[in-house]
Amino acid sequence: MASETKKKTTKRTTKRASTAAKKNGVHEQSEFGVAEDLKVSFNTYQAGAYTHTELGISEERVLAMYENMLLQRRFEERAAQMYGKQKIAGFLHLYIGQEAISTGTAEAMRIGEDSVITAYRDHGIGLALGMDTNACMAELFGKIGGCSRGKGGSMHYFDAKLKMMGGHGIVGAHIPVGTGIAFANKYKGEDTVSISFFGDGAIHQGAFHEAANLASLYDLPAIFVVENNQYAMGTAVERAAAEPDLYKQALSYDMTSSLVNGMDVFSVNKAMQDHIAMARENKPSLIEIRTYRYRGHSMSDPGNYRTKEEMDAKKDEDPILRLKSYILENKLADIGALDTIDDNVKAEVMESVEFAENSPFPDLDTIYEDIYTQKDYPFLT
Repeated sequence: MASETKKKTTKRTTKRASTAAKKNGVHEQSEFGVAEDLKVSFNTYQAGAYTHTELGISEERVLAMYENMLLQRRFEERAAQMYGKQKIAGFLHLYIGQEAISTGTAEAMRIGEDSVITAYRDHGIGLALGMDTNACMAELFGKIGGCSRGKGGSMHYFDAKLKMMGGHGIVGAHIPVGTGIAFANKYKGEDTVSISFFGDGAIHQGAFHEAANLASLYDLPAIFVVENNQYAMGTAVERAAAEPDLYKQALSYDMTSSLVNGMDVFSVNKAMQDHIAMARENKPSLIEIRTYRYRGHSMSDPGNYRTKEEMDAKKDEDPILRLKSYILENKLADIGALDTIDDNVKAEVMESVEFAENSPFPDLDTIYEDIYTQKDYPFLT
């Protein structure tokens, strides 16, 4: 992540600056408008730049974060195995490699008050927020004990109590929903924020640009988070984006943006603390978190667009191994304690598989349930 090595600066011309200049009677160019150069800075959050004490995270919470990241990893590994055994059907998008993003975010927010909405790679975020492991696995199996009663599967995790507002399968379509949640939060006078996660491919969808524009116009408590895992479905971001520095998209909408190393949970946490604080002041923002997925886009993707050398090099950046090394170096726990955590996590995941196996499929009649209807809906004539 060489682009993180120094603070980003650039110049831009803004409509607001031009309007202000025109009101003041300044005419620097022509009748087509007035331009004013502004220097803009982008915050960068580099790996290894923060300690848990600087972030206000206790030793117990560091170990809890490590446990949660391991839970996500072991859950996804077991889900892949169950998919291979045809216990799970349909699509399955794994979060392996991106666990620092979900865990760092969850540690920074008010879970159950602040809202999260994401795309179809949603297992990790759901588990980071505290969704029940049994319910998560049962949903993958399409069972009635699942978090969406077996109706959504891998791409549609929901938990209303935790304000997990869902995984969504249509690329970019959930971003306006997240913006709408932020609008509702502000309208009701709540001190809560809405965090919308999406991938580097989704940022090119018109839905993102429309939503970001409205968030800035209305000063909404919204945070847009690009999980840039480098390849979208299979095309490198440099080949898909005219401007591969995705955080610069915020310039068009006059909002703050940052670049974050997504392989370091503390860097993610620090960025989310800062951006959540801004959102609570009704200042929307954009965060590009550069990460890496160690599996294909989905289970049907062999990932042939990546070289073995690239994969081997990226494994050295594994966010779980990075946090494990930090814990050992700072003597927050010894290797025996960390092995025990791993054993407990594996047992929890195996219990979730057993639960999913034993949970029944939904009755046929449930196809007519969970559908919104209101006979006295006041706007119908």
